Amino acid sequence: MHNVRAAVLDDLDVLSVLLDDYRQFYQQQSDLSGARYFLSQRFGLGDSFILVSEDASGKISGFVQLYPGLSTVGLNARWMLNDLYVLPDYRSQGTGRALMKAAADLARDHGVARLVLMTQVENERAQRLYESLGWQRNTAFYSYLLDVNQK
Repeated sequence: MHNVRAAVLDDLDVLSVLLDDYRQFYQQQSDLSGARYFLSQRFGLGDSFILVSEDASGKISGFVQLYPGLSTVGLNARWMLNDLYVLPDYRSQGTGRALMKAAADLARDHGVARLVLMTQVENERAQRLYESLGWQRNTAFYSYLLDVNQK
């Protein structure tokens, strides 16, 4: 049983720990205060949608975060599903699937035409989940990054 709901400010402490864990998964140094500050900005600015999954006892077991954006070519809204994280003890129990489905439902409810995401090439477990939910790997475009703080 997975209850997925919108995150609220009262979730900030638990979400901060999950975000810090998520960042460490991507080889970033632990920074719990930075994670908390980042999330408090999201809540304050309202510039992302965060959904959480709870187990039967109400413990938060994972989260997904979406950032609204636009498509000039499509002349419509396109959201970036930027973050999906599930606590290790809840993996392979449908938590990630429930969060992904809830994210798609939320986008649909907001009239969003398309969700997009990026994942590491090595993250095959996540890729299997995405593809099982109908996500299609983009082979038509390359993804580029520019660190504007480095010369």
